[in-house]
Amino acid sequence: MTAHLVLGSIGLLLALLIHGRISPAILFASWAGIYHLLGLASQQALLSSFSNPALATLILLLLVSLALERSPFLDLLSQLLLKGRTHLATLKLATFSSLASAFMNNTAVVGALLGTITQQRRHPASKLLIPLSYASILGGITTLVGTSTNLVVNSFVVEAGLPALHMFQFTLVGLPVALACIAVLTLSARLLPANASTGNDVRSAYFLEARVMPGSPMIGRSIEHNRLRNLEGLFLLEIEREGRLISPVGPAELLHAGDVLVFTGEVDKVQALQRFSGLAVFGAGADALLKSNLVEVVLSSESDLANRTLRDVDFRTMFDAGVVGIRRGDKRLTGQLGRIPLRVGDSLLLAAGPDFFQHRNLDRNFHVLNGSGVRPKMSPAQSTAALTGFALAIVLSAVGVLPLFSGLLLLLAGLLASGLLTLGEMRRRFPFELLVVIGSALTIAGVVERSGAAALMAGWMRALFDGYGVYAALVGVYLITMVLTELVTNNAAAALAFPIALGTARAFGVDPTPFIMVVAYGASAGFLIPFGYQTHLMVYSAGRYRMRDFLRAGLPVSLTYAAVVLALVPVFFPFRPS
Repeated sequence: MTAHLVLGSIGLLLALLIHGRISPAILFASWAGIYHLLGLASQQALLSSFSNPALATLILLLLVSLALERSPFLDLLSQLLLKGRTHLATLKLATFSSLASAFMNNTAVVGALLGTITQQRRHPASKLLIPLSYASILGGITTLVGTSTNLVVNSFVVEAGLPALHMFQFTLVGLPVALACIAVLTLSARLLPANASTGNDVRSAYFLEARVMPGSPMIGRSIEHNRLRNLEGLFLLEIEREGRLISPVGPAELLHAGDVLVFTGEVDKVQALQRFSGLAVFGAGADALLKSNLVEVVLSSESDLANRTLRDVDFRTMFDAGVVGIRRGDKRLTGQLGRIPLRVGDSLLLAAGPDFFQHRNLDRNFHVLNGSGVRPKMSPAQSTAALTGFALAIVLSAVGVLPLFSGLLLLLAGLLASGLLTLGEMRRRFPFELLVVIGSALTIAGVVERSGAAALMAGWMRALFDGYGVYAALVGVYLITMVLTELVTNNAAAALAFPIALGTARAFGVDPTPFIMVVAYGASAGFLIPFGYQTHLMVYSAGRYRMRDFLRAGLPVSLTYAAVVLALVPVFFPFRPS
């Protein structure tokens, strides 16, 4: 009975993760806490999950990456990568970003190249950004440190009492998969739209709000009388009045005090509103807005603004900037911007004040697409020293001289001592949510194992695939993991699929390694939906994509990825090693 109740609770957890209204950190922590209170997880088991060696290594790696992502080398190389025709630029960009992502954080690689790609004029950014995101995934599956998912799976392996995964154990299958998928990606990228990406074309994708202030001479006069119909570069799209929307706006419509006028067009043409007395643009006069720099940013996955409205936070005080417009994918959001819940990946056009780039919380909340850098780049000498230290830690770990945890710990100490990384920066960017998710997931996985729920699921898998053999069960585990990673986050997918994989391998009496590997590869197989992977959300609005754009480019890549993974995993990781 306990096993069935645990399985039911896991089903509820999955449903809430798919729903997306509650953060994974809260859900996983709540489930782990409930299991502990019900006596299914002891205090020692709960606490030991958060001290898992592989989890500690993952946290160290992410902290070290805070310094490595400031290397100027990505910026310097990006200009060379974008030369040539679009398909050649796509191939070079995908190859380079996959190589970089094999050892650096995927988000850091995409974030470093995002601004350069959106501002360049050689190629439409929409032809390059999805390939950039996909390639960062493909590079990540080639090494243990290439993606947090691999380290998360390794933490489950260690917790289960199995031998830890090695640095280049993933390369045997990951490298052929990456090469095959990059070739397919270069061809499928031709199906992507050629959306404009620079200059006024980007800014015209936003909306502009202006409020009719009390006492304005515009009150009581019609749209036509106020001469709002023929503005240079701007078009009056709708009016929000006392919670209701007036759209379309007729020429005879009379203006009321407090009306919010929503314009679309070229935001740079905001000076057209200067001549109207009593019309406030984002709480300030239009002339004040013109004195600010227009900066485009993308809301990061670490942002404290996600799922909150501008009214919930004092945005101007936090960042010395006002929000001029919000875009989500190819959709220009309408209505009062202050009431729109922000989402990870939203593009915001900001009227930035002089102190905007001095705020220390920028790098946590935004990826800046234009304007000066948020944080100073390292000098070439500093960058070389930091990257050399990181490479040395990887090599020493690979040859068995020094554990990866020890090497990263020494490197972190060196970065702090040299000033390339500060305690304040570590505090602001500490991956607390990831720590909570993975630590709690380890507790949940232990409960699933000890309660008999894993054995129950394994029995179902054995009954389902018994007539088809163990390879069919392997395919089934991969498909389950792949579907989960499209519906929820990749790390959550790995956490939910791992007990199924381990139990299925034991039910068939085979080595669990091939099942573990397909969970790792399957949890990174998110190519079809933009909402399940961080880097997809980063490029979603910047490239002005639609959902179907990911399906067009991603389906051939997803099919190739699955075919190569399922063909090679049993070859390099046999079910019954000799």
